[in-house]
Amino acid sequence: MKLLLAYCPLFLSTLAASHSFLAGSLSQKPLVDLSVPGDNPLEFCSDPSGFILTIDYVDLEPNPPVKLVTDIRLRLWSGKQDQTNIVARGHALQIKAKGNFTETIEQDAYINLSVKYGLITLVNTKADLCEQMKEVDATCPLNGVKDFTKEVNLPKEIPPGRYTVLADVYTKDDEKVTCLKAQVQF
Repeated sequence: MKLLLAYCPLFLSTLAASHSFLAGSLSQKPLVDLSVPGDNPLEFCSDPSGFILTIDYVDLEPNPPVKLVTDIRLRLWSGKQDQTNIVARGHALQIKAKGNFTETIEQDAYINLSVKYGLITLVNTKADLCEQMKEVDATCPLNGVKDFTKEVNLPKEIPPGRYTVLADVYTKDDEKVTCLKAQVQF
């Protein structure tokens, strides 16, 4: 009896381990690379295979965005090895993108946009996608392959720090168009 009690935990743990191993191998999905194609720090929020917008590439120039000599010296002096992109305030950042809308995106599509400075939420808003597309000389309806180019001048007044941006895009019927996130260091 004592021998049985001594071996019982061993048998149960072996059985549990084999069950979780077999069940886990059948139910787990392979890892998906969430990096957005192109030369950029963007990532998809989740597996993009079901998104309406298939992104061919998003290129930022320069990428990593301009690293100032003083910032590099400060990082070397402080011993920080942070790989986060440092965007130079007061400089231009060019964005080039190409993608394919597999369904037509009509008026009333929207973007849920969130911008955080560290842990502090600066922006949390819902914006009209078609109004925002005017910034890149595009109009709704959006369908098929589209190319966009935009140059953004970053103001010198941006406080230095780490910013996290999340853009979640939906059709007027609440179907996911895409979802992108990035972290940028100013």
